[in-house]
Amino acid sequence: MPCSSTETSSISCGGGGGGGGEENGRLRNFKLNESTFLASLMPKKEIDADRFVEANPQYDGRGALIAIFDSGVDPAAAGLQVTSDGKPKILDVLDCTGSGDVDTSKVVKADGEGRIRGASGATLVVNSSWKNPSGEWHVGCKLLYELFTSILTSRLKKERKKKWDELNQEEIAKAVKHLDEFDQKHTKVEDPKLKRTREDIQNKIDILRKQADSYDDKGPIIDAVVWHDGEVWRVALDTQSLGDDPNCGKLADFVPLTNYRIERKYGMFSKLDACSFVVNVYDEGNILSIVTDSSPHGTHVAGIATAFHPEEPLLNGVAPGAQLISCKIGDSRLGSMETGTGLVRALIAAVEHKCDLINMSYGEATLLPDYGRFVDLVNEVVNKHRLIFVSSAGNSGPALNTVGAPGGTSSSIIGVGAYVSPAMAAGAHSVVEPPPEGLEYTWSSRGPTADGDLGVCISAPGGAVAPVPTWTLQGRQLMNGTSMASPSACGGIALLISAMKAEGIPVSPYSVRKALENTSLPVGSLPEDKLTTGQGLMQVDKAYEYIQKSRDFSCVWYQIKINQSGKSTPVSRGIYLRDATACQQSTEWAVQVEPKFHEDASKLEELVPFEECIELHSSDNAVVRAPEYLLLTNNGRTFNIVVDPTSLSDGLHYYEVYGIDCKAPWRGPLFRIPITITKPKAVVNRPPQISFSRMSFVPGHIERRYIEVPLGASWVEATMRTSGFDTTRRFYVDTVQICPLQRPIKWESVVTLSSPTAKSFSFPVVGGQTMELVVSQFWSSGMGSHETTIVDFEIVFHGIGVNKTEVLLDGSEAPTRIEAEALLASETLAPAAVLNKIRVPYRPTEAKLCTLPTNRDKLPSGKQIMALTLTYKFKLEDGAEVKPYIPLLNNRIYDTKFESQFYMISDTNKRVYAMGDCYPDASKLPKGEYTLQLYLRHDNVQCLEKMKQLVLFIERNLEDKDAVRLNFFSEPDGPVMGNGAFKSSVLVPGKKEAFYISPPNKDKLPKNSLQGSVLLGAISHGKLSYASQEEGKNPKKNPVSYQISFVIPPNKTDDDKGKGSSSSSTKPIAERLAEEVRDAKIKVFGSLKQDTDEDRAEWKNLAHSLKSEYPKYTPLLVKILDSLLSRGDIGDKIHHYEEVIEAANEVIDSIDREELAKFFSLKSDPEDEEAEKNKKKMETTRDQLAEALYQKGLALAEIESVKNEKAATEGTKDGDQTGDQSSVGSDKRSDLFEENFKELQKWVDLKSSKYGTLSVLRERRCGRLGTALKVLNDMIQDDGEPPKKKLYEMKLSLLDDIGWSHLSTYERQWMHVRFPPSLPLF
Repeated sequence: MPCSSTETSSISCGGGGGGGGEENGRLRNFKLNESTFLASLMPKKEIDADRFVEANPQYDGRGALIAIFDSGVDPAAAGLQVTSDGKPKILDVLDCTGSGDVDTSKVVKADGEGRIRGASGATLVVNSSWKNPSGEWHVGCKLLYELFTSILTSRLKKERKKKWDELNQEEIAKAVKHLDEFDQKHTKVEDPKLKRTREDIQNKIDILRKQADSYDDKGPIIDAVVWHDGEVWRVALDTQSLGDDPNCGKLADFVPLTNYRIERKYGMFSKLDACSFVVNVYDEGNILSIVTDSSPHGTHVAGIATAFHPEEPLLNGVAPGAQLISCKIGDSRLGSMETGTGLVRALIAAVEHKCDLINMSYGEATLLPDYGRFVDLVNEVVNKHRLIFVSSAGNSGPALNTVGAPGGTSSSIIGVGAYVSPAMAAGAHSVVEPPPEGLEYTWSSRGPTADGDLGVCISAPGGAVAPVPTWTLQGRQLMNGTSMASPSACGGIALLISAMKAEGIPVSPYSVRKALENTSLPVGSLPEDKLTTGQGLMQVDKAYEYIQKSRDFSCVWYQIKINQSGKSTPVSRGIYLRDATACQQSTEWAVQVEPKFHEDASKLEELVPFEECIELHSSDNAVVRAPEYLLLTNNGRTFNIVVDPTSLSDGLHYYEVYGIDCKAPWRGPLFRIPITITKPKAVVNRPPQISFSRMSFVPGHIERRYIEVPLGASWVEATMRTSGFDTTRRFYVDTVQICPLQRPIKWESVVTLSSPTAKSFSFPVVGGQTMELVVSQFWSSGMGSHETTIVDFEIVFHGIGVNKTEVLLDGSEAPTRIEAEALLASETLAPAAVLNKIRVPYRPTEAKLCTLPTNRDKLPSGKQIMALTLTYKFKLEDGAEVKPYIPLLNNRIYDTKFESQFYMISDTNKRVYAMGDCYPDASKLPKGEYTLQLYLRHDNVQCLEKMKQLVLFIERNLEDKDAVRLNFFSEPDGPVMGNGAFKSSVLVPGKKEAFYISPPNKDKLPKNSLQGSVLLGAISHGKLSYASQEEGKNPKKNPVSYQISFVIPPNKTDDDKGKGSSSSSTKPIAERLAEEVRDAKIKVFGSLKQDTDEDRAEWKNLAHSLKSEYPKYTPLLVKILDSLLSRGDIGDKIHHYEEVIEAANEVIDSIDREELAKFFSLKSDPEDEEAEKNKKKMETTRDQLAEALYQKGLALAEIESVKNEKAATEGTKDGDQTGDQSSVGSDKRSDLFEENFKELQKWVDLKSSKYGTLSVLRERRCGRLGTALKVLNDMIQDDGEPPKKKLYEMKLSLLDDIGWSHLSTYERQWMHVRFPPSLPLF
């Protein structure tokens, strides 16, 4: 996710010390006036960028090209149009995620008047001046809100709703007025027709009011047209649906665009949204990418790095002369979350455009540092193509081990921490009293990484007031985060590249990084401050002096690999002694240093001659001892170092072993080996507790404590007491524990205190692992007050150890035994368990593997990426909240060797209900059948082949009433016998206790649970010492809970199956054989096709023959009617519907309705098998009768509709006479319709979803459109199935007839959501 925040008050955590001597004094000794205030909004002084550009105005970034990997950059934003030397600022704008892709594979031709049918169904007119030699127009469409951010969509919805409400109120006023006039005219309404007329008017009022309450704007749809003009692909959009003016936004008035990099032009959808966009065409016109940003973040980042404001240079970005390309990696479908697809395509684009720099202000937590598919590709880009990759370290501080991937955990990337200077605090943040010296923001992530690497490389200003997209309706905005520090550093590096290129110095990420690290200004005076700030605050001018001086040295990166002597694994990049056992003895470590050259380095001229005499230094020989010298050649060297932490005090200690070039010591450290030691304090008290008293805090101050969590502890109850302050204080309380192959276990709480008070916390811990406790006063909290805050912190450890943490119930009736003990102090054993989710496994029904066709999916190595699409089918018997779960792939985006995953869930109408990637969200789905498509990408076909039978789970949350609470017993037979219930007891240290957990009763299992599904939930064993009885019953509310699961066993056999089916029949064999032959004939008849005239003639002859053979046999006549209704190509509609009426009449006449009515007037005995059989038979007959009457009514209405249409269009000279004749026919048919309707009314509810269409038609024929619409709305509401397109088309027709254009437009937009022509592209 993006590493930034727009409000200082909502940022979490940390700070560092001061220091830096004379140079830092330059940042402290400022006086705020207009110019220094403006300068503080876009900080450059802190990294000496201002002084460097002032001394070297031609080296302001000119010649440097930066790829911005972010949420997208608005080409219309302030300061992002041109560079300082007049060149285009943005060379390309790309949506690497695919979120703006439109399927334009459908090709149409224009008619003689230049009209084409758009993908939305709208008729579009193309501009006659547009060149299109082929005459082929590619068409597609897109719901506009899919391209917008949630903030912009929310604004537009409010504005559109306001206009819609005005129109709706007008219609309500008209209807109310109509009703008043009716009531005045008819004081007594006794006539049934008048009653129905009044009811119709009232229904219209009710519908309008109800629609206002249920209004849900899905936004307008835009049509896109793509064509080749003989030179390039062109794009035009029809945006008429965006505004009220029908003459605005027409396709023919659109100024065609082409791929942004060709002409560098962009468009704007409308003045209402003020949202800029660009287009790119791929795959020979079959894919159109409409590029918008997914948040203001990317534009802000680009502005910090490169904005150019000639009218106000103080607001310039760090490198106003630099150019950039925008690579959108934040997927609009996921808010602005990055995806593997976006990341890989962005790398491809950066190499293709020959960029010098990449800035990526995104990141996530990771379980393995410097690992994964994306990291592998980054290594190739940096080492082979010489790109300098800069990224944010993360905003999860101030605890250690909080640096995120990839910025803080990858060796090839320069990870940047966030620094705030007094000027920034006073100006950009407008604090009452700025800090006396610069410090790291509280929330800036800290190192080291899990494998001991420093984590943060350098620091840069982490806040700025920078440009934001035009749709925000403001020019610039304050944001802060390491997201802002990264482009500040990236802009500073662009200045260096600008100078290096101008002076002919080879650009290498190795030499630039070395210059930055060895010339940075230290922030803080303690060695361990490096874990916060890296090597310090970057200094552009000093870094360039270093580069100039070292231009003749080889471009080398020194790879460090470390393992403990005698052990081959694990291999790390630093030494990290965190746990108590590691701090109780000396350890020896083997360090391998291997020079790494760029891939294009000459073997004979660079690799063979490489030889350096290295003098090794330790920052403290009493703790870390290393050899004095090392002769290093191209093949590398290994040496040992000894670390002795035994004499160290409790707490954090940081050391380095670094290598200095004996012949050129001015170069500074060529490599560094970071050694981090956190020596924990043991908890010896019983009961186990530890206190930290009288900790003193000022703004930005951080206190770290390291505690050896006692074995047997599983949760903590802590109390924080504060005193000694006046104004409100804000504290961050964090704890972190590190476990192998797991993301850091972090707990955090934000505490805002308006007065001295006590605050209690509880959180889980892992026994035997060191816990870091970090208490920090937010960097800007309490500024202006000179009172020091005093904090006392007390921690009490609790724990119940069990022999099974995660419990698996195998589906049998046997209970599971659990053994518990308290190792630390007496604890209340009060188990609680609940199963509240069901996880159903599925395998793919289809797997499609294909090679992606476009260059945006071609790796720099030349390999083409392939995609595997897996299709899964599932059904929900009731509406539910569901989430897909893929154990192999979920919850890893950077620390995975798989490239990308994306899924979408759609119903049978192709309506998409949910999309997601490696972090799936739960989505509310109505009852119905669904398709889930999972999209996987990789360039290795073997990897994808292995995925073709990938198991996916659909996880469904159970409602509270359906959740299964499990029982506990003290006896193994308790669940069956019903005695020996176990409630609670007191565990005493040294004594174990056991109990049984019962599997759920089978009648409590969720209905329709499939065999092999798994019920999931939580189990807890203890509760907080201050918790109430009721609170302890919910395991999730207890401090520690574990997963419990129950495997759904096979369903019980149906004892009634086969009952009543007698092996011998009372009918003679000949009669039974005749019936079998008859049924077989009817079955074959029903399967006949009627595609051609010959087929239909053959069908007709066979129907006549069968009717003669089996006269008045209802099932046969029903089959004939069904066959007629299933015909696709209908020529003469009137003749067809007359055939339907005739067939329906035959069905009706074959049924004895008097006998049927008599049967249903009597009650049958449910215990009588024969009576039940007869009942089922009669119910089937009734349904056949109702269906025939229903189809007859529809056919009568269709004939009337067709004849009315003809009468309206033909307009003969004998109109009066024709009208009279048709009127007579219509009246007769009207009588037939009404008679048929009344007959059907005897047998079924005509307002039900199955037969309601006839009620709608009847009300419509009578002119009661409001009542017709009410019946139709009730049908749609009660249907309970996926929406039926015919019903909504009927609704649109009624709205048009009534004249409610605002509702008709609203429903047409919804049609594109409910019934899209196809699924969207991945």
